[in-house]
Amino acid sequence: MEAKPLVLIVDDDAELSAMVATLFEREGWAPHGVLTGGDGERALAELRPDAVLLDVMLPDANGFDLCRRWRAAHPGLGLLMFTARGDSLDRVLGLEIGADDYLPKPFEPRELVARVRALLRRQAPDRGEATLLRFEGLTIDLLKREVLAHTRAVSLTSVEYKLLVALAGAPGQALSREALSEAVQAGSYKPQDRTVDVQVARLRRKLRGASPGKEWVDTVRGEGYVFVPR
Repeated sequence: MEAKPLVLIVDDDAELSAMVATLFEREGWAPHGVLTGGDGERALAELRPDAVLLDVMLPDANGFDLCRRWRAAHPGLGLLMFTARGDSLDRVLGLEIGADDYLPKPFEPRELVARVRALLRRQAPDRGEATLLRFEGLTIDLLKREVLAHTRAVSLTSVEYKLLVALAGAPGQALSREALSEAVQAGSYKPQDRTVDVQVARLRRKLRGASPGKEWVDTVRGEGYVFVPR
């Protein structure tokens, strides 16, 4: 029998956590709720969950600090942040430091379930699905969330990594800013075009620094960006 996906819920709102746990049980997932960052650290080490829902405001820790630390320690971890603070800058910060997704409170239960389902799907690709994107001089490991330029690791933020995967998944095909925004975060929050431009520019600089003389991403005027392995 296939094991149920384990989802760790780190939120000091016990009532909300119980509601979310009930939703997840109906989906056939195994939820585990804790109320503090410290308990979250221990549960993460002991249970090795498939995904984590992490609140920003915790009584003993800052969710952003936890997100940054957990992402560095567990590159393949599916991580969704949620908070009562809906400021767009908070969302961008959460994504920048390693969160896969960001959902402000209050949220629609169906939207939460849909986002976690998508997150779990990304964390556990089908057996027949490729887990490596290989090009001459560049390898993207979708399971480890690791990017190598030859043998040199390229350090990318979560947003930059998602942009690269979206572009490299369709080499030679121009992707619009809207499509790239959707790749960064599905749902109601959409970064503005200028934000996408800034992130792509950062991605380009990092790839250029890791593999001098090569340009992996081109601008397609009036359309967006294209990944061009050379």
